[in-house]
Amino acid sequence: MSRKKSAAKAKKPDTIDPYIEREKQKYQKPIPSREYILSHLTYQKKPLTLNQIANLLDLSSEEDLEALRRRLRAMERDGQLIRNRRKGYGIAAKMDLVRGRLIAHPDGFGFVVRDEGGEDIYLSGKQMRSLMHKDRVLVNIVGLDFKGRPEGTLVEVLERGNHQVVGQFFKKKGITFIEPDNPRLSQRIIVDADHVNGAKHGQIVVVEIDEHPTKYDPAVGRIVEIMGDKRDPGLEIDIAVRSHEIPHCWPDEVEQEAKQFKPTVPKKFYKDREDLRETPFVTIDGEDARDFDDAVYCEPRGRGWLLKVAIADVSAYVKPNSALDVEAKNRGNSVYFPEQVVPMLPEALSNGLCSLQPNVDRLSLVCEMAIDMYGRNRRTRFYEAVICSSARLTYNQVAKVLDGDSSDFPHPELLPNIDHLNQLYHLLQKRRQKRGAIDFETTETKIIFDKKRKIDKIVPVKRNDAHKLIEEMMLAANVATAEWLDKHEMPFLYRIHEPPTEEKLKDVRLFLGELGLRFPARGNPEVKHFAKLLEKIGDRPDLRLIQTVLLRSMKLAIYQTENKGHFGLAFDSYTHFTSPIRRYPDLMVHRAIKHCLQGRSVKKFLYSENEMLLLGEQCSMTERRAEEATREVVSWLKCEYMQNKVGEDYEGMITAVTPFGIFVELDDLFVEGLVHVTALGDDYFHYDPIGQQMRGEASGVCYRLSDKLKVKVVRVNLDEKKIDFELA
Repeated sequence: MSRKKSAAKAKKPDTIDPYIEREKQKYQKPIPSREYILSHLTYQKKPLTLNQIANLLDLSSEEDLEALRRRLRAMERDGQLIRNRRKGYGIAAKMDLVRGRLIAHPDGFGFVVRDEGGEDIYLSGKQMRSLMHKDRVLVNIVGLDFKGRPEGTLVEVLERGNHQVVGQFFKKKGITFIEPDNPRLSQRIIVDADHVNGAKHGQIVVVEIDEHPTKYDPAVGRIVEIMGDKRDPGLEIDIAVRSHEIPHCWPDEVEQEAKQFKPTVPKKFYKDREDLRETPFVTIDGEDARDFDDAVYCEPRGRGWLLKVAIADVSAYVKPNSALDVEAKNRGNSVYFPEQVVPMLPEALSNGLCSLQPNVDRLSLVCEMAIDMYGRNRRTRFYEAVICSSARLTYNQVAKVLDGDSSDFPHPELLPNIDHLNQLYHLLQKRRQKRGAIDFETTETKIIFDKKRKIDKIVPVKRNDAHKLIEEMMLAANVATAEWLDKHEMPFLYRIHEPPTEEKLKDVRLFLGELGLRFPARGNPEVKHFAKLLEKIGDRPDLRLIQTVLLRSMKLAIYQTENKGHFGLAFDSYTHFTSPIRRYPDLMVHRAIKHCLQGRSVKKFLYSENEMLLLGEQCSMTERRAEEATREVVSWLKCEYMQNKVGEDYEGMITAVTPFGIFVELDDLFVEGLVHVTALGDDYFHYDPIGQQMRGEASGVCYRLSDKLKVKVVRVNLDEKKIDFELA
């Protein structure tokens, strides 16, 4: 009944394409937009052939028909349409098909992360035979797996996620192949003997994939680069960059565009901008930072505050669909390795013209917020401006001032400004606590190298009040941006963080129950329940254990067009606005703001709904890609660091418990290794996932998350980036 009603209510398409003005901005000879094509297919209630669609859209010339054919194929690649055996194009969503990006597991199965959000779809090893990590796919949900998760079958590969693969070359019994360095690529890639190109057994190589795997045959490729031996110094970053296909070379057209920019801002850009060069903005960053996205200024206004957050106006230089824009979109974000950066934008922009350096004029997009005495944002105003940062301050300098020591602060004239920012920070902190945002205290580390680029030491990075101050100002600007764009009904990418799944919450409740801690027994707990629990357990010796369990119950934050709020930060609406030099979603948000400031129609906005959806998925993927690549490099470096420490004893703490053993992080060294279950003692040890512990059947000996242990380093495997311990 409901299906018939919804079908009967399908709206008849407008006579004129509502998005034609947007299409005219992109193409010299535009054809009807994707939205307009979809509206016709929806109204017709059935798949249509190319000619039938052309007749509906009144397209008859060969040129128009070819443009329509290309558009339909692009919509098919993007998973909007699917072509049936009668060559009719139908709407994929109406066929109960789901599109998304594949995340492969080293054990052979995988999960499809839906473009439109929602629970991931499980794919069995059988379905994965013709697939590789990061492929974009169209799947059909066929039921639930043994864990109650949606299970799918492959319908079509929309886009291959791997074109080049890094791995170790082997020649065994006449067969030449590579083992991919990325553990998520679990299939070998066959290399024909004619395409070995001089590679020797055991070397690290780059393979161009000529034939992707099928249901019956493995992938086939040819060696295009020999990187050398895995032990060569500095090779770990090159391997990670190529293994994860992180774009790292600038195309010629990008370099040509970048050369056009001078070190100073051209005077023509000053027109129609507010002149804030006399406003004492400051940047506050780490000692080794070079790309300064944001500058802040705060002054008292009545019983409240006026906060101005000036963000580098990257969109003034990087124009839509330019070579710079296409490459930035492809990269998605800058990738920060130890002592090396793969930037999203060329250095002329990222460290030069766009960076808010001190005492030079820079273009910025300013988010101005009038905040009352309770920390509530009462008014937001956006405008384009020219600023001149008064000082480049570091977190340590500002933290020292906040602690009451300003004796050697290099800019005494700015101390009142720092005081104003500090007062507002404490006000926003109270608001944060009242809101119930989660604040997990985790330890980040920094690798210190010697002159030969070997690890000298690994030190913890302490998050001081200056870090927190800037974080609160950026959060305020990001929330104000999301609310302002919502008010103007502009489409943009939200930064969403969904609540934990019911399955995760069930495990959390059972775990906390064993510790005698209460948690909402029914329904979906709010973020304030997590915050109150963390506050309640602040003095407990098992604080880190509980915090780790809570943290692991959380989902990853992603970019999406549908607003689902940010659970961890306790915001109803949230986006990323403050880092357009190093994040593409921020650049898209800047363009949305400027579109509104220019008073232009929403339907004329540069990005269609589908483009926005795909870009959200792309940017979420590049973010994960960067995290995985960085983690791999750090793991390799730590393994190299531990090679000459085999046989030594260390104190450590259990950071993870698994069915095959326990992971221990060494105190002071911050290096993690595995104590295999067989090395725990002469007993049968059983894994308890709820209690996060391993318990001996006969002895009753229990090894639990956050327990302290003394271990011995027994093995370091550089190839697999693994360190093995045994109990000392």
